[in-house]
Amino acid sequence: MATVERPFPPGTYDVVVVGSGPAGLQTAYLLGRSGLAHAIVSRDEDQGGMFQRFPVFQRLISWTKPQAPVDAGSREYEWYDHNLLLAEEPDHRVFVREFMDRSFDVPAREEMHAALDAFVNRAGIAVRYGCTLEGARRDGEELVLETTDGEYRCRAAVFALGVTEPWLPPLPGVEHGRHYVDTGRPSDYDGKRVVIIGKRNSGFEIAQGLLPWATEIKLVSPRPVQTAVLALSALRVRYLQPYDEYVRGGSGTAVVDAAIERIERVEGGLRVHAAGTTWNGKLELDGDEVIVATGFKTPLEPLAQLDLATVADGRIPAQTPFWESVSSPGVFFAGNVTQGSPGMSKHGSAASSTSVNGFRYNARVLVRHLTERFGVAPPRPVLGSDEAVSLLLDELARAPELWIQKGYLARAISVDGTAGIRDDGIVPLAHFVDEPGPPAAAVAIEVDAEGRIVPVVYLRRGGNVEEHLLDPHPLHAFDDAERRAELADRLRPILG
Repeated sequence: MATVERPFPPGTYDVVVVGSGPAGLQTAYLLGRSGLAHAIVSRDEDQGGMFQRFPVFQRLISWTKPQAPVDAGSREYEWYDHNLLLAEEPDHRVFVREFMDRSFDVPAREEMHAALDAFVNRAGIAVRYGCTLEGARRDGEELVLETTDGEYRCRAAVFALGVTEPWLPPLPGVEHGRHYVDTGRPSDYDGKRVVIIGKRNSGFEIAQGLLPWATEIKLVSPRPVQTAVLALSALRVRYLQPYDEYVRGGSGTAVVDAAIERIERVEGGLRVHAAGTTWNGKLELDGDEVIVATGFKTPLEPLAQLDLATVADGRIPAQTPFWESVSSPGVFFAGNVTQGSPGMSKHGSAASSTSVNGFRYNARVLVRHLTERFGVAPPRPVLGSDEAVSLLLDELARAPELWIQKGYLARAISVDGTAGIRDDGIVPLAHFVDEPGPPAAAVAIEVDAEGRIVPVVYLRRGGNVEEHLLDPHPLHAFDDAERRAELADRLRPILG
């Protein structure tokens, strides 16, 4: 019987990507068109392993709109499908809607997995599966990745490891509860009282899924649910039914702002002791089951020798605007772990880097950054003054990167004394603001202090950066004559 040759044998490469989830596949696709010698390895036996486990109640939180007011093959359609991966060639594009039964506007995880499988097949992405990362070290200027198949040497490594390892707070009695990953089936909670610790997406996902099964559901955590400004909220609207029941006085559901003191086993079940945060007093919350929906961490144990700085109680590696470890050069990240690069975070607005719709664009910017670092200059078209204004105005109106990664990614131009006006493409806004350089401008979509979506222009000249908010619009139509004149006026100091 013939032996099938596995791709990417151990050896030396420019870049090695670890992981075959959506971020690893997106990075692999883009590296395949970059000119850099690269390898993709994964401990899984199949692509998109995360979607064989999460979300536990089957459906994603990000939507795919099968029928959109733009052509499905256009860049603008990415705005309406938050689950597809980016592809340059039309034959490689996979629309998640092809695999949805349309009973919901969000795909089931098996539908998402099918779309990833189609993406791999159409784009011809090769991955060395069954290759587990066991450790990493430095050898001079090279990184050495130790795997079950042997050693990989590279100048840069991209870790698309996910943030899927359970994280439990140092809470007395936490071992009595089940973590989100161990929730099991909804029917396991038939007729039971359930206390859920956590009021973000995973907590409300569980609560919504248990509404037809549990007799009582209580969600508890110190911070209140953010609903006043949904653009800034970490909670998806589709999970708000338990909250809606509570605020309307519906029986059987409660959403409580309280700090957890301990969990103990009592006769007939479990008891959660809590102290109010937005109110004074103490509570004892009794239940048959306690589910701890307190989040996840990145599996960083194999990278221990690389001395990675972390944030969020050690759960996430701290990163530069280009998703490189702040303490370990050459170590990059892709996927939902890129939330370790916070961006500007103005007015409490966070990037969408935790989801496919955001980190797919991070991957594109990252690969462009790597090719530039390794001496392959990306194209930077020369523009006339009117072309520059038109380009930036059009990006404010339609660029999915800017609309999805609000206040995080920007479209930039720069002015070279000899070459003229250059299109610098999509860049991290924090990098544009913090780095010195020639006269330049960048535009971004942001959320202001009142929760309105607004277009913003940044002007860099003489070592200073100016910020200018353009007028908002009720239909978010930012490409009209009024805003064109306003944008042209803002750009005049560098464009002339």
